[in-house]
Amino acid sequence: MSDKHLSSQFDAELNSISSHVLEMGGLVESQLHQAIYALVHMSAETAEQVIETERRINQMELSIDQEIISTIGRRQPTARDLRFLMAISRTTQNLERAGDEVARIARMVKSIIEAGTPRNLPTSELRLAADLAANMLRKTLDSFARLDTTMAVTIIKEDHQIDDEYNGFLRKLITYMMEDPRTISPSLDLLFLAKSIERVGDHAKNIAEQIIFIVKGEDVRHTPMSQVESVVG
Repeated sequence: MSDKHLSSQFDAELNSISSHVLEMGGLVESQLHQAIYALVHMSAETAEQVIETERRINQMELSIDQEIISTIGRRQPTARDLRFLMAISRTTQNLERAGDEVARIARMVKSIIEAGTPRNLPTSELRLAADLAANMLRKTLDSFARLDTTMAVTIIKEDHQIDDEYNGFLRKLITYMMEDPRTISPSLDLLFLAKSIERVGDHAKNIAEQIIFIVKGEDVRHTPMSQVESVVG
């Protein structure tokens, strides 16, 4: 938080909450990179490490929520401080859900390995969408750390790239399934995996919207892009 309060302790509490959110976000980002590695290299061991990390992310969300509840109860914040804490709560929810999606990716990778998915299926083509999602998440965390609304707008715009990758991958899988019905089951596994990657991008976009809410006091969820840009100015 850039604005100073009469109570330096209050500033310290807000900064502590921000630091814990960034720590949680960094863990989700690391988890996503591990899931991408597991996908590209078909590593069951790495996938299992990702799944084990999910419990730690869930616990971090609960801990941050307790910090928020305690701060609201003791400080009774108003205006921007209250917006900040509300946005933090939404941000941690999105990070936790992104972590759930990443763990789902890891479970799907394990399922694909165990099922022996045919090698001619386009598993490697998922890497581009996964890299896009990881890059979005990293930039979202950077934007949150600086409360950079300009970067937040850029992140919201980039979400369509992952959507386009998902739609293109869906069309390719449909072609595979039509040409060889034996690929239907493993293709569906890959489709669910691609959807989880797409949802990670959605959660990064949601967090970017919360950054704008903190700084500008405007809830831009479900708002056309042209109006979002006008809010940020």
